Amino acid sequence: VQLQASGGGLVQAGDPLRLSCTMSGRAVSMYAMGWFRQAPGKEREFVACISRSNDITKYSGSMKGRFTISRDNAKNTISLQMNSLKPEDTAVYYCAARWSSSMRVTGTTPDEFTYWGQGTLVTVSS
Repeated sequence: VQLQASGGGLVQAGDPLRLSCTMSGRAVSMYAMGWFRQAPGKEREFVACISRSNDITKYSGSMKGRFTISRDNAKNTISLQMNSLKPEDTAVYYCAARWSSSMRVTGTTPDEFTYWGQGTLVTVSS
């Protein structure tokens, strides 16, 4: 399984940005998926996750209402729509996959995920 994240860049505070993560080697429909981020000097933190069934999503408190995770099984891709970006959202964003036989499993900690993308840098200027 390989994950390729894309869509990062430099934006201004208040702008939107959409990240994508494409899986190769397996069908993304078989995996619970998540987004994490890591700012310089900080630990990797949970951003959002989505179950295989697509009807269970979870968000970190500071991102709830601004970020939306979604998946497109036909394109083998997940996305993270980020709105109203703030300078404190600046970080490298990673997508992650967790195989599960259950349609309803999610995950909110890095240890729950097996496969990771290389990360894409999001920089939000004030």
